[in-house]
Amino acid sequence: LVPCHRAVGSDGLLTGYGGGLWRKKWLLQLEGAMERE
Repeated sequence: LVPCHRAVGSDGLLTGYGGGLWRKKWLLQLEGAMERE
């Protein structure tokens, strides 16, 4: 299983997340899967 906040589009962009894209981005940054701006 892959947590839904870790699913990204085939182009690498963030796509739909029930908690909001801002929260998805925050979770990915918290896990170190995405660089902070």
